[in-house]
Amino acid sequence: MKLLIYGINFAPELTGIGKYTGEMAQWLADAGHEVRVITAPPYYPAWKVGEGHSARRYRTESWQGVQVMRAPLWVPHQPGGLKRLLHLGSFALSSLPLLCAQWRWKPDVVWVVEPPLMCAPAAVAFASLRGASSWLHIQDYEVDAAFDLGLIQGPTLRRWVERAERWLMRRFDRVSTISGRMVDRARRKGVAAERVLHFPNWVDISGITPLAAPSAYRAELGLAPDAVVALYSGNMGNKQGLETLAEVARLLQDEPRIQLVLGGNGSGRADLQARCAGLPNVRFLDLQPLDRLNDWLGLADVHLLPQRADAADLVMPSKLTGMLASGRAVLATALPGTELCRVVVQDAACGLVVPPENPAALADALRALAADPVRRAEWGANGRRYAEAELSQDVVLRRFEMQLLALGQKGETLCATSSS
Repeated sequence: MKLLIYGINFAPELTGIGKYTGEMAQWLADAGHEVRVITAPPYYPAWKVGEGHSARRYRTESWQGVQVMRAPLWVPHQPGGLKRLLHLGSFALSSLPLLCAQWRWKPDVVWVVEPPLMCAPAAVAFASLRGASSWLHIQDYEVDAAFDLGLIQGPTLRRWVERAERWLMRRFDRVSTISGRMVDRARRKGVAAERVLHFPNWVDISGITPLAAPSAYRAELGLAPDAVVALYSGNMGNKQGLETLAEVARLLQDEPRIQLVLGGNGSGRADLQARCAGLPNVRFLDLQPLDRLNDWLGLADVHLLPQRADAADLVMPSKLTGMLASGRAVLATALPGTELCRVVVQDAACGLVVPPENPAALADALRALAADPVRRAEWGANGRRYAEAELSQDVVLRRFEMQLLALGQKGETLCATSSS
């Protein structure tokens, strides 16, 4: 089938939406489907266009059997509420010519990833006019998150924007998202239950495996043999509540065996580094190369997964899949009753959950885990088993492919009926 993927993030971005969309496109192309992508040059999470790419020019390239068309956009160095909207809007406008150029190609399905929702109106209109099926995949509820996190403010504005969002979501033939709670939210926004699907993020369980020997990073970082590494790896933005980690490091200064390694980039990194200035038990690294991902995740004795309370159930941290596959214990922050809490404590039984934005509780839990290697090993093994059973890339994407083919065939039937 012919699949047109439309979204601002794509490979070679190493984290978040770009990583998963790139892996999905490659998997489908390898399975024999014809895949095209409309996207932007890579810029996330550093908020800087990657070397060899331009924010000012259109570019078409071939990547892993996929035709990738990149549209220019404006990338702010410090994204805030208004700047972020202008950033997303610049891509929505500049990508329109690329979308219109697909008229002759006639895709079977137009697949749009949110964020940005700004691309959805043109995508669903194009699909409707061209006789294609339309699919909206929600990685983040960006409208809810923008208001709940204070990036955009105003109750009247929120009512209007949410009304427009609900109207738009109901125009798609399929709406999918990455967690059960996020599926429930889509239904509450008025999407018919038969149109909503659970399409979780996945992990390459053959590429990420529990290490049989200490990670090479331990020697490179000069860590003591008995050091217990608490690792945070991923985007350093405003949804993670990373400022809590600086306070945790201060509370654990009297525990030199516990070392915090914070790896990643993003708009919040400079502030976090300033908060951690002078602390001997914290190390910062950039995002690590993909070919070292297994060693990198295996560096952890405990994976740290902080999240702000007001981001609960708006996003499901994609980094959790790699943590589980690495076979290491997880220490997360989440409120009781949230899906993240349920997955960590019950479904995967892979670690501990403490209240968000509570440095003392997080520090106490880390002390307890550092002193209990048997429990860490048990929880790590549980997480690995869960990843193998539920989050394998092949398992998740084969289910998705079946739904995609069914939707494409439905679109063909409708077109044939209307033309007869």
